[in-house]
Amino acid sequence: MSQEIEKKFLVKGDFKACAFKAVHITQGYLSSIPERTVRIRIKEDRGFITVKGKSNDSGATRFEWEKEIAAEDAKALMNLAEPGVIDKTRYLIKNTDGVHTWEVDEFYGDNLGLIVAEVELSDENEPFDKPSWLGEEVTGDPKYYNSMLMKNPYKNWK
Repeated sequence: MSQEIEKKFLVKGDFKACAFKAVHITQGYLSSIPERTVRIRIKEDRGFITVKGKSNDSGATRFEWEKEIAAEDAKALMNLAEPGVIDKTRYLIKNTDGVHTWEVDEFYGDNLGLIVAEVELSDENEPFDKPSWLGEEVTGDPKYYNSMLMKNPYKNWK
């Protein structure tokens, strides 16, 4: 069992030239209540199931448990998912500090136009470099959680 500590930001500039990898991700939720989200994810040809707990007061830390499952099982479980599947490409970008890796999600479908970057930390106060393409910090803002984007997608925010 482990904790996930991450900071989340909007993206305001060109980041793709910095990426060393891009992976297509489709995900759905068997449970999207904040106290325990249960996510099914298909990354390229691999399946995963993830359970996340409620975030702490800052929104940066929460319980996370993830296991790889057969892609066929993940596809079957997606049929049980709540409405509002998330479709995105995740770009991986090494940070200039040489320690951290940014995960930048470019969303499609009902969330087209939204681009969010996350960096995982070992401590909420751990310092990290912020690239020039990084925008406003949205850590802890529930509307940017993937489990909320399926319920209230970006297209409805305007």
